[in-house]
Amino acid sequence: MKPDLFEAPDYFNLDDLLSEEHRLVRDAARQWVKRDISPIIEEYAQKAEFPKQIIGGLAEIGAFGPYIPEEYGGAGLDQISYGLIMQEIERGDSGVRSTASVQSSLVMYPIYTYGTEEQRKKYLPKLASGEMMGCFGLTEPNHGSNPSGMETKFKDMGDHYLLNGAKLWISNSPFADIAVVWAKNEEGRIHGLIVERGMEGFSTPETHNKWSLRASATGELIFDNVKVPKENLLPNKSGLGAPLGCLDSARYGISWGAIGAAMDCYDTALRYAKERVQFGKPIAATQLQQKKLAEMITEITKAQLLAFRLGQLRNEGRATSAQISMAKRNNVDMAIKIAREARQVLGGMGITGEYSIMRHMMNLESVITYEGTHDIHLLITGADITGFPAFQ
Repeated sequence: MKPDLFEAPDYFNLDDLLSEEHRLVRDAARQWVKRDISPIIEEYAQKAEFPKQIIGGLAEIGAFGPYIPEEYGGAGLDQISYGLIMQEIERGDSGVRSTASVQSSLVMYPIYTYGTEEQRKKYLPKLASGEMMGCFGLTEPNHGSNPSGMETKFKDMGDHYLLNGAKLWISNSPFADIAVVWAKNEEGRIHGLIVERGMEGFSTPETHNKWSLRASATGELIFDNVKVPKENLLPNKSGLGAPLGCLDSARYGISWGAIGAAMDCYDTALRYAKERVQFGKPIAATQLQQKKLAEMITEITKAQLLAFRLGQLRNEGRATSAQISMAKRNNVDMAIKIAREARQVLGGMGITGEYSIMRHMMNLESVITYEGTHDIHLLITGADITGFPAFQ
C-alpha cells in the first residue's frame, strides 16, 4: 500500500484567513482521511462497495451535521468548518463525501430546520453519532432537473398518511435507517416525510453497474402503500422551496468538496512530474507539463477563494441560491478538468488504481450531474442576472 503523501496547495496563503478552530477541524479530517480512507479506498472502489466501517470515524471528525447545535448532537461549527471537512473527505473520495453530505445537508438539515422539537430530539443525536444513517428522496425516474413534476404522493387516511411512489439515484438508500422523502399531498403541495426502514411496503433496492461513485452505496426508494405516522411529517416548511433549501446546503458542501478532489489530482500530478524522467530530465522541467500544472494551481486557488467567500456569506445568512449554484458549477467543472489534465501528466499510469486520479475523474462525472446538472446551474445564474427564467 502506497503511503499517502498528500500536501495541500495553498498558493494564496488562505490558511491566514482561517481561524484556529477552522485549521484544527480541517487537520483532524485530513489526518483521518490519510489514516482510514487512503489505505482502503481503491480496493472498495474496485469492488464497488461502501466501507461501512468508516461511519464511526466520519462521526468522530464531525462530518455528520457539523453545523447542527451541540444540544442535538452536532458539533455547533460554522459553515466554513463544514466546507473544510467536505474538502478533506472528498480529497479521499467523492463517494465518501456524498455519504457525509447526504447525512448532514439532506437529512439532518431538514429535520433540524423544518421538523418539530420531538423529531429533532428523536433523530438528530443518533444521526450525528452515526448510530442511525439517512437518505434523501427527491429525484424520481421521470423527474430529475424538474422536481416539481414529482409523482410520489401521499393521502391523509385519518390516523396516518398513505405514501406511494418511487425515488431514484438515492445515495445511502441501501443501508439507510430513515429517508427524508418529498411527496405531494392531495392538493399537490410538496411536503417532507420521515420514512423509517421496516415500515411495510418500503424497500430500497441497490443500484449496480456504476462506473462512478463506486465506493458509495446508491439505490432506489420504493413506496407501496406505506403507512407513515402523522407525527413523521415535517411541518415547518412546504412547497418546492423546502427540498431546494436542503440542496443549497448540500451544493455548498460540494463546492468545497470538489476542491479536495482537484487538490489530490494536482498534488499527485506535481509529485509524479518531478519524479518521472524522460529524455534525460524530469517531465516537470518541460514547458507543456508546467503549463498544465500552473493552470491547475491557478484554478484551484480561484476556487478556494470563491468557496471561502461563499462560506463567509453563509455564516452571515446572506448567501443566495444563485451564488451557491455558481460556486458548485464552477468548482466541480474546475475539478473535472484538472482530473483530466492530471491523468495526462501521468500518461498510462494515470488510468491505474495505483494512483487516485482516474477514480476521482469517474466520481466527478457524477458530481457534475447530481444536485443540479452543469447546465441547470448555468441557467440558474442566467435567470438571476437577466430576470428571465430559461429552463424550458
